[in-house]
Amino acid sequence: MTHPEIMRALSGLLLGMFAAILSSTIVTNALPRIIADLGGGQSAFTWVVTATLLAMTASMPLWGKLADLFDKKLLIQAALTIYVIGSMIAGLSQNPAMLISVRVVQGLGVGGLIGLSQIILAAMIPPRQRGRYSGYLGATFAAATVSGPLIGGVITDTSWLGWRWCFYIGVPFAIAALVVLHRTLKLPRVRRAGVRIDWTGAALVSASVSLLLIWVTLAGDSYDWLSWQTLAMVGGSLLLAVLFVVVETRAAEPIIPLRLFRDRTIALTSATSLLVGVAMLAGTVFFAQYFQLARGESATMSGVMTIPMIVGMTLSSTVSGRLITRTGRWKSWLLAGGVLLTAGCALLGTVRYDTAYWQVAAAMLLLGLGVGMTMQNLVLAAQNVVGPEDLGAASSMVAFFRTFGGAIGVAVLGALLANRVAEYSTSGLAELGVVPAGGGGQIPDMAALPGPVRTVIASAYGHGIADVFLVAAPIALGSLLLTVFIREVALRTHTGSAR
Repeated sequence: MTHPEIMRALSGLLLGMFAAILSSTIVTNALPRIIADLGGGQSAFTWVVTATLLAMTASMPLWGKLADLFDKKLLIQAALTIYVIGSMIAGLSQNPAMLISVRVVQGLGVGGLIGLSQIILAAMIPPRQRGRYSGYLGATFAAATVSGPLIGGVITDTSWLGWRWCFYIGVPFAIAALVVLHRTLKLPRVRRAGVRIDWTGAALVSASVSLLLIWVTLAGDSYDWLSWQTLAMVGGSLLLAVLFVVVETRAAEPIIPLRLFRDRTIALTSATSLLVGVAMLAGTVFFAQYFQLARGESATMSGVMTIPMIVGMTLSSTVSGRLITRTGRWKSWLLAGGVLLTAGCALLGTVRYDTAYWQVAAAMLLLGLGVGMTMQNLVLAAQNVVGPEDLGAASSMVAFFRTFGGAIGVAVLGALLANRVAEYSTSGLAELGVVPAGGGGQIPDMAALPGPVRTVIASAYGHGIADVFLVAAPIALGSLLLTVFIREVALRTHTGSAR
């Protein structure tokens, strides 16, 4: 494909990516209002995010494998259709349970959009040139991330619109992506005789991941971390994982080809993506609560205040992508990204509800720079060492581990946040001589609280969210240490076999 042909097809992919990321970021700042209106608590807040990540994670290996077997164009059109249906129904939600259920449908579509966009990009462009175009994906990710909270905040704060429009707004972008891709995406049609989809493997990996995520979300709230429920659910998840490995070793077309893990680059990029996902998704998802509950900002302003992180992501993803294309070297960018990611999390672990904004902004900028340098380049490193027949599986594996890490991180750190906020609130209110009412972890309406009580609750959220980043910092450091051992392979200048 020529550069103009690539750019025309890429515009459709970018529209789909924009819609997918928008569905997550536009809801982030609106979630405190959404959960309050639907009558949910901290557990529901966490699960609205986790449900989408769960569906994304469980479905991504299947989307990737299907991309190696079938028409990639039809697959991404199917993902867009699923996303549109899920978004329309999500806007009609009447309670937290309904919203969480429909977010699963959205997650299935989003998993396909994110995974297939990277796979189709790799099918069109050789690795050496891919950094240049991957920068566009990174910039789109950043644009959706920065505009999402702003749009979501404005919609939420506008009385004649309301938060339900946060789910409807992405539909036009998805429909536009369908039209553009139908007209511009021209890829060779894959026709493999005797194809058999490994549905058993897909079911086992989905069940194993889902059971583990349900456990980490409910543990410490519905039951103790050390309990028979923990033993049953963790044991069941491990058993399903073992059965999955057994099935994959015998399947003719495994969902996750285990032979790929014999390559050190695949194994290390997958493990690194797991840790990066924890630090990236688990950290950033709580920014809305920090700015709205700890600092008392509106939904709109909380979106504005996250701009430093988005600026960092945009700069680092586009600049690193172009320089990687020019030089063919990528490992130094991964190392630098790991350092910045760790530093950003560590600095955010020191903030409080009354910390000067410029200090928070500087820490968010470092976090954004680190995310931008690592997220796309880990996928690029994995794609560079496999042949075209495994391109979809390798790409989806790295994305799978990133979203899996993020989903686990959001669930675990969400439980940690609820616990810390309860502890800090109880001790702070005790000093005022106030006995806290049993609210089951309900997210408070800060404007309705008396001044001294509001200060205590704001301090509790500020301190609790800082503790979340303190836990994320050593995880980010672990991703940096793994990156050290990834062997740098010069980027290929063609899309054929790596061997």
